[in-house]
Amino acid sequence: MRRAAFDPTAFQWAGVTARAYKDEPGSARGMAWQGLSRHTLVRSEEAGVTFEVRYFEIAPGGFSSLEKHEHVHVVFTARGRGQALIGDQVVDLDHLDLVEVPPWTPHRWINAGDEPFGFICTVEGTRDKPQPVSDEEWEALLADPRTAPFAH
Repeated sequence: MRRAAFDPTAFQWAGVTARAYKDEPGSARGMAWQGLSRHTLVRSEEAGVTFEVRYFEIAPGGFSSLEKHEHVHVVFTARGRGQALIGDQVVDLDHLDLVEVPPWTPHRWINAGDEPFGFICTVEGTRDKPQPVSDEEWEALLADPRTAPFAH
């Protein structure tokens, strides 16, 4: 049995350490990120399950990489407000909203507000490596005025 008590004043779980979103900044087009931390709440190898549960927090002005991968994302907004690019859709996310990202769908999370934007996400324990969007996907995002701001 494991319990990680939540401290709402610090918005963190006991024994869970924040780390950088990724080990290295992305160098491929769209793979850059800014102002983002990752907190692994459930580790597959420790819990004996095939998935992980992570909390990501994006500082004001921050964003995730623009990527796609084989596994499905299930994202539950836990703090603040943000936006997501999911395929060719821009989704506004508010407190306690839920969104699913299908496999191989380009996506990026953005904090356009003035407070932290945090969300809980499930991923496969044995993850496939995130891939940058294709040239065709990139051009389509840039051609659409709704999605162009997400393609940087």
